[in-house]
Amino acid sequence: MNPAERYEELTKTIRYHMDRYYNQDDPQITDHEYDQLMQELKALENEHPEFVTPESPTQKVGGAAKREAGVLVRHNVPMLSLQDVFSKEEVEEFVNDMKEQLEEAEFVVEYKIDGLSLALRYEDGVLKLAETRGDGINFGEDVTANAKVIKDVKKKLKQPLPYLEVRGEVYMTNEAFEKVNARQELAGKRVFANPRNCAAGTLRQLDTAVTKERGLSMFVFNIQQVRGGTFETHTQGYEYLKKQGIPVIEDYRVCHTAQEVWDAICAIGENRGKLPYDIDGAVVKLNRIADRQKLGATSKVPKWAVAYKYPPEEKEAKILDIEVSVGRTGRITPTAIFEPVRLCGTTVSRATLHNQDFIDQLDVGIGDYVKVYKSGEIIPKIREVVKEKREANVKRYHLPDTCPVCGTKTVREKDTADIRCPSPDCPSQIERKIINFVSRDAMDIKGFGTVYIEELVRRGFIQNIADIFSLKNHRSQLIEEGIIGKEKNTDKLLEAIEQAKQRDACQLLTGFGIPNVGKAAAKAVMKQFGTIENVASASPEQLTEVPDIGTVSAECISSFFADTSNQEMLKRLQDEGVNTARIGQAGESERFAGMTFVITGTLPNLDRKQAAEMIEQNGGKVSGSVSKKTTCLLAGENAGSKLAKAKELGIRIIDEEELLEMIRTQQAQAPFTQ
Repeated sequence: MNPAERYEELTKTIRYHMDRYYNQDDPQITDHEYDQLMQELKALENEHPEFVTPESPTQKVGGAAKREAGVLVRHNVPMLSLQDVFSKEEVEEFVNDMKEQLEEAEFVVEYKIDGLSLALRYEDGVLKLAETRGDGINFGEDVTANAKVIKDVKKKLKQPLPYLEVRGEVYMTNEAFEKVNARQELAGKRVFANPRNCAAGTLRQLDTAVTKERGLSMFVFNIQQVRGGTFETHTQGYEYLKKQGIPVIEDYRVCHTAQEVWDAICAIGENRGKLPYDIDGAVVKLNRIADRQKLGATSKVPKWAVAYKYPPEEKEAKILDIEVSVGRTGRITPTAIFEPVRLCGTTVSRATLHNQDFIDQLDVGIGDYVKVYKSGEIIPKIREVVKEKREANVKRYHLPDTCPVCGTKTVREKDTADIRCPSPDCPSQIERKIINFVSRDAMDIKGFGTVYIEELVRRGFIQNIADIFSLKNHRSQLIEEGIIGKEKNTDKLLEAIEQAKQRDACQLLTGFGIPNVGKAAAKAVMKQFGTIENVASASPEQLTEVPDIGTVSAECISSFFADTSNQEMLKRLQDEGVNTARIGQAGESERFAGMTFVITGTLPNLDRKQAAEMIEQNGGKVSGSVSKKTTCLLAGENAGSKLAKAKELGIRIIDEEELLEMIRTQQAQAPFTQ
């Protein structure tokens, strides 16, 4: 890929993630990953200044103004971003640059709170307006009503000035965040990913009662504009604000040398895990207001401040226990239970240990101290054991040689590190098989939650898949014992089970949970054989004739239906009236037969699942990765690396409109030429 193509790809990707973060409060990548993309873009622009336009992500503040929370208002003072730096050398470069341009430059180092930016306007000491950053330059959202119910937002100043505009960060303490999520879980609503997202969504609420209930907080970090008074320094402004009862950024330090600045940054870094709220860096800014005015700003950032971004968090924790669980195939998975630590905005206390080989390689035991991090700042993982902290009483750990659920002797899978329980009657396996069977991708039985499944298996109502459709025979007992709830809830679930009998047999085959047979493979098999009965009687050789069904999958299917217990289960499903035939869909065709599509980016009207279903309905195959076998790449906005690879391989690239036109074409199309 040439530099121009990479630049175009990067800008599209960054704009997409900026929108997810600033406007939707729903980021899809970590701050660290976003920063890496921006660093690459800046490096490209330095090498190729001709690429830079006013629309470049490096030249614009991230958000867009929205009307959801109220009317739009014009900024009196732009709410700019900060230039990010990532090393001691970059910090020193900034400090030295300031000292070269200014006489006796003085710096303030303070926390960079991870929240949502908010400006407050006071007229004669009374709060008149609160606005979000919006697009940062022209407009923000009027959220005054919500701001007034935030405890840290003062509605009246003790020492009024004719006009005062301040800027701060609305955030949520870890304690408040956990309370909100606990209420969300109790109400059966979606929990928030982190405090920042929760704070942003709360500030934009239309109902001020919700905002008040969630307990937002605010720190002010700058005086934007003042009339009727003067402040010579940033810290002098802070002293005035503190007298008004306005919380300002805590524990700020005044520094004069690059070393003092770096020491202050390091001190914040060491302390950040102890704070009751999240920070995502440290801000270094000039203290004197006159110096700031002299240097000014670019279209995106002030020239008198930078934000130092800390590397991804890693913390030590003590292993308290190792638990094992049994999956639907019998695979036994160990999980480390450690002292709770806070990483990337959430509290974690568990991480998978995969298998015995991983445990041995890590050399970890109960009582060990380990370094814990989040893969992609999402999934907790253990990096290594802190050997120097190992105590004499540390217990070496070995997976049990019997199943922890049913007591059956375990076996090690051939040519793998996996240990499994071979018993088909193991309650844990039964539970997970049922969970898979009722899932959305399989039989899609709505309302059939894990808690119900566990209890029904424990009490013996369900011992295999067929028992699900016999639950109606136990209605009175289920209601009497309150296993599913009262009469209304029980009948609702029983009705959902009855409706599931008419599902396409593709879903039924998926629900069986046969190893190496997922949703796509099940569709291909059913398309070839038409009924479950035909699949059950097919030989491995016949099964391999199905496109994309290899010998391993064929053997798994054949072995499943050769098992007498599964034959009995199938007979019971037939007796219960469960559909075992493929249901043809309107508009089905073979016009995409032999063609493989890859979908990437955001489509204007269809989501990826809808597009994939349309392709498969017309005989095509959908793959997750681009290769020489790919026929077409269906590309939307912010397509990313898959688009680049498709261009490199000379693969035809189509958009949503072209796909729909291809489907509308009545005649089958020949494979596309490259």
